[in-house]
Amino acid sequence: MRVHELSHFRANVEAIADRLATRGFAFDVEQWKVLDTERRAAVTEAEQLKAQRNAQSMEIGKLKKAGADTTAVQAEVRAMGDRITELDAKVVAVDERFRDLLTAIPNLPHESVPTGASADDNAEIKRVGTPRTFDFEPKAHWDLGVDLGILDFERAAKITGARFAVYFGQGARLERALMNFMLDVHTRDHGYTEVFPPFLVNSASLFGTGNLPKFGADLFKIENSDYWLAPTAEVPVTNLLRDETLEPEQLPIHFCSYTSCFRSEAGSHGRDVRGIIRQHQFQKVELVKFTTAETSYDEHEKLTQDAEDILERLGLPYRRMLLCTGDMGFSSAKTYDLEVWLPGQATYKEISSCSNFEAFQARRAGIRVRTGKGKSEYAHTINGSGLAVGRTWVAIVENYQQADGSVAVPAVLQPYLQAEVITKSGILR
Repeated sequence: MRVHELSHFRANVEAIADRLATRGFAFDVEQWKVLDTERRAAVTEAEQLKAQRNAQSMEIGKLKKAGADTTAVQAEVRAMGDRITELDAKVVAVDERFRDLLTAIPNLPHESVPTGASADDNAEIKRVGTPRTFDFEPKAHWDLGVDLGILDFERAAKITGARFAVYFGQGARLERALMNFMLDVHTRDHGYTEVFPPFLVNSASLFGTGNLPKFGADLFKIENSDYWLAPTAEVPVTNLLRDETLEPEQLPIHFCSYTSCFRSEAGSHGRDVRGIIRQHQFQKVELVKFTTAETSYDEHEKLTQDAEDILERLGLPYRRMLLCTGDMGFSSAKTYDLEVWLPGQATYKEISSCSNFEAFQARRAGIRVRTGKGKSEYAHTINGSGLAVGRTWVAIVENYQQADGSVAVPAVLQPYLQAEVITKSGILR
């Protein structure tokens, strides 16, 4: 849906407001109509005055040729010019208010997205894998990792603060092994091109992906600069093509990227305060696609399957959830969440969100695709975690824990970790 095209919005404002309401977003249609009426009136009056001014200017020429006094007519023309300037400025000001309004409006949900108010209304699409039955009481990773000497929260709090962690020994190697494994699978088997972007991004990049201006409180800003710590590789990788027009034969473009991610978690309200589920700094392998409107939903399904493939190769039980209108992210038109089973917590936790943004981000970032001679349209962007490395670390440790407190290493990771079992470390203990 072309939610940021002013002409389309103006022509369909009530239908768009109804669709936005399914997201819990209240759009003031009457305020919009008042502004629109003001703008139309100013434009109409200005056009009429410009026509009158042109006519009067011609009349002045005739009067001068006839030797007549043109003082009064010239005064009228000057007054018209002043009024036209005033009206043009008013139109510019109203257009700026329209842009501000449109900037704060989320994307419209795709027609296949279920209507709902919260996560309770999300739809489970499928489950893959059977949660393991333990003959002992499984531990949560925050106990198991500390007991093994591979995870340390106290020293992280000493050197930085709350919601940070330090990995030691095989814990650090497991993080690195997961990153390399994911990148290898996505580049070798799924056809993505690896990108390693800066971790610092500017405000224009955050605007392009929909993080600014609405979500500034969720970000870390570098003082006295226009630099921010990237909350996800989605931001720098999507903006690689900002303000560019692509040729159709270039698409689809598939990028994958490993980065650290930084989030203030301002809106988490105490959720997941234990362990490393919700940290201020975490690592992620991100999948980003650029495509056309005709293929974007097929590419969205493929990207989601690529993320699922990592879970399946690791032997981790998971489920795919289709988010309802009230639980989707600001920029998304449709989102699948992949949730992995965590036996130490006896619950499924999100490990990847795979979203189709349609043209929402591309419009903000100016990413176009040429469609013919002198013509172009906005590209569609898609992304998802493939996967969140820290949460995958958690899932490995909890699902593969053994009665003696060690952790078996999944077969696909053993060549990376050069070990079959993670055992207790004597370092700093």
